Amino acid sequence: MPSGAIDRWKPHVTVAAVLEQDGRFLLVEEETSDGLKLNNPAGHLEPGESPAQGCAREVLEEAAWDFAPEALVGIYLNRFTKTRTGEDITYLRFAFCGKLLSHHAWRPLDTGIVRTVWMTAQEIRACRERHRSPLLLKSLEDYLAGQRFPLSLMHVDPSVERS
Repeated sequence: MPSGAIDRWKPHVTVAAVLEQDGRFLLVEEETSDGLKLNNPAGHLEPGESPAQGCAREVLEEAAWDFAPEALVGIYLNRFTKTRTGEDITYLRFAFCGKLLSHHAWRPLDTGIVRTVWMTAQEIRACRERHRSPLLLKSLEDYLAGQRFPLSLMHVDPSVERS
């Protein structure tokens, strides 16, 4: 680092969807360095998209569903140390709920996603050791408690959409 430069902390911004249908929640089972884990359809926010747009994209890529975010369930901060490398990472996650629209069963799932699974809240609570992140259960519990914030809570400046 050059003399006088500041080493800035930069959390990884992620988006996730809490998706319920008929009392079951849509999760993905994915390959991780710690083996197969369960997670919400989730991923990193990409340049040029709002958090809601990023969440809709991730649901399509990881679960093959079109998704229309309707509310923000919560904003979560989580610190994680990678098992193999010891890398210290902080995630800032925006979790959304909304409507599942069309399912594209023919569509291949994102790299690392083994399959999608539908589970009850009770089943999700019973397998915490299989969760990729503690934010899976926290966002589920917040959703079940009725926590919803309007999408207008987040302002996305038009400069974000510039290419």
